[in-house]
Amino acid sequence: MTAAIVAIDEKWAIGRDGGLLCHLPSDLKRFKQLTMGWPIIMGRKTFESLPKRPLPGRLNVIVTRQTGYAATAGLAEDGNVVVCNSVEEAMEATASAGQRFIIGGAQLYEAAIDFVDTLYLTRIHATFEDADTFFPAIDGREWETIESEEHQADDRNPYPYTFLTLRRL
Repeated sequence: MTAAIVAIDEKWAIGRDGGLLCHLPSDLKRFKQLTMGWPIIMGRKTFESLPKRPLPGRLNVIVTRQTGYAATAGLAEDGNVVVCNSVEEAMEATASAGQRFIIGGAQLYEAAIDFVDTLYLTRIHATFEDADTFFPAIDGREWETIESEEHQADDRNPYPYTFLTLRRL
């Protein structure tokens, strides 16, 4: 199974200035719960934006067009990081895992969307006018919502949001 996991605003924005739209601790907790123990596939810029890289407890697969890209000295040696030069190569490298997650960024979501059969969305009920990065358009007729869990803003999560799980028909 190949899943994409992403937080989006009402206009399908996913980021701004190389970072997330906002800090939503509940979304980060869900991300960790769903992805722990499974390979996560990300673009180079996403990997480089992670404050603590690589993410522990998961095989971190970095897709980059840069030949000879070294994640950072020593990281690739521990077996937690694999560098691939295409989405297809990343899919092949994780084929035996049973499940894998596409975690961004926008270019990788676009390149990998045809491989995805499950979408884990956090719909942030807000619009970020300064957003500059967006999730690719999907045809709603190809997806069914199998789970939906609404949450109100609280003292830790500044915006209302809904956890959605969509499965490709």
